[in-house]
Amino acid sequence: MDNRSAPPSRAYANYVLFVLVVVYIFNFVDRNIISILAEDIQRDLGVSDAQLGFMYGTVFAIFYAVFGVPLGRFADVWTRRSLIATGLAFWSAFTALSGMARTFIELTICRMGVGVGEASASPAAFSMLSDYYPPVLRATVIAIYSSGVFIGGGIGLFLGGFLLDTWESIYPIADKAPFGLKGWQVAFMAVGVPGLLLAIWVRTLREPVRGSSEGLVVPPHPAPFSVLGSELKAMTPGLNLIDLKRDGGSVRKNLLYALFILAGVGFLIFLTGTPEQWVALGIGAYITVTWAQSLAVRDPAAYGMVLKSRTFIYLLFGMPATGVVICGMGFWIPPLLLRTEGTNPADVGMYIGLSTAVGGFTGVILGGYLGDVFKRKHPCGRLIIGYLAVAGSLPFGLLTIYASNLFTAAVFNLFFFMFAVSATAIPGATVTDIVMPRMRGVAIAFLILVGTFIGLALGPYLVGYLSDYYSLKGHDDGFSLQLGLTNVYLIYGVTLTFLTLTWHSLPGDEATRLDRARKLEEPVPEDL
Repeated sequence: MDNRSAPPSRAYANYVLFVLVVVYIFNFVDRNIISILAEDIQRDLGVSDAQLGFMYGTVFAIFYAVFGVPLGRFADVWTRRSLIATGLAFWSAFTALSGMARTFIELTICRMGVGVGEASASPAAFSMLSDYYPPVLRATVIAIYSSGVFIGGGIGLFLGGFLLDTWESIYPIADKAPFGLKGWQVAFMAVGVPGLLLAIWVRTLREPVRGSSEGLVVPPHPAPFSVLGSELKAMTPGLNLIDLKRDGGSVRKNLLYALFILAGVGFLIFLTGTPEQWVALGIGAYITVTWAQSLAVRDPAAYGMVLKSRTFIYLLFGMPATGVVICGMGFWIPPLLLRTEGTNPADVGMYIGLSTAVGGFTGVILGGYLGDVFKRKHPCGRLIIGYLAVAGSLPFGLLTIYASNLFTAAVFNLFFFMFAVSATAIPGATVTDIVMPRMRGVAIAFLILVGTFIGLALGPYLVGYLSDYYSLKGHDDGFSLQLGLTNVYLIYGVTLTFLTLTWHSLPGDEATRLDRARKLEEPVPEDL
């Protein structure tokens, strides 16, 4: 056996996991800090709730999700530590540049850059960790990695509120501050710059042999950057049609998809009156459909294993539906408390940031651990966590929204996040069990893509849109936001439906993984 395929020591694997958790913490500090800065950004840049939700959620989500697919594919063929380090430096730079924004458009452009950079992290990290740890620990390890979401989100709220209040207490008159900077601009700069140093640390990690944890070692790809180029062209309107036709795909079918998406976009614009939201989502949907068509002809085995798996499709739409609630709550609870409780950003950042971090960390770790425990007892055991997430987060979420004071809201928020995010690791762990090792990056990227479109691109926007709608009906801004947050819980019906469908399909898809791969002419060792 090739010595390179020998499993790494558990101590070193744990070290890599620690570093990647730190990366993910930075990912969400940079992403989530905008929540506690929202009220000041609105005041200085003059934007509505819907526009703020669009900038935080939709703009970021489109670039994060769309670039996540080619970068996920790239993670399957290139050095993953280098991809994570490069992406970290890129998004950290754009976070720092956000502090130089003077207009809504400039800040929106910076959010695009943050989205592109952050798209590199999770597919590559999931793939690396799958090679550092055996399958029986997969949900637990992914859960530990995913805890960075909530630690980072909590730190972002606390740090943003602290920096905002500290800067404005020192410079109460903005014109007298250095370079005329506002507190929210300084906060962006302060959290962006350290990520550039962390990128150097990440680059020192050892790259594991792909597929080594399961004895399915994948040889190095001879031309990884040609794969990235092909994937980027497949995601670029215009160029994607040229390559699609060259590769034998149906341009006519692609145009029919485009017309269908265009009709849907037109209807939603007519319904809501917010063209930027639906045009952006429509472009993202079209690029995704075209890329899937291209994958079908360029790599039919990966396409068949991923997008022809019923389990994958059910997970693709079921679990991310909870993201509408999680992203909506995660972004809008701090502004809600600033409106209804009359508190300051530092206090809201401290209480809500701490409760989000503790609740999210506890929930995701317990959820991943219990998911692996239940998995050993039943093929669908991990899915039980999905049901518990819905049942527990619903009451605590509503109690958070209508809490009578900041402390009570923080307590309820802790339990909301503990339940809501407990299923975070379940889709990723489940997907890696039903595809071949070389396909994990692209499968996770596609899962993240649709999850981002559903959760991040819709959650904050829908809450903001509904808040504006209720404000026009005569309600005050605090109560309008409460109603908007309450309404999004209706999407839990979608989650429960797809969870139940997954329960019926998962055992068959997992048991037939190698047989399905062989039928698709994917090389599989005969002794497996």
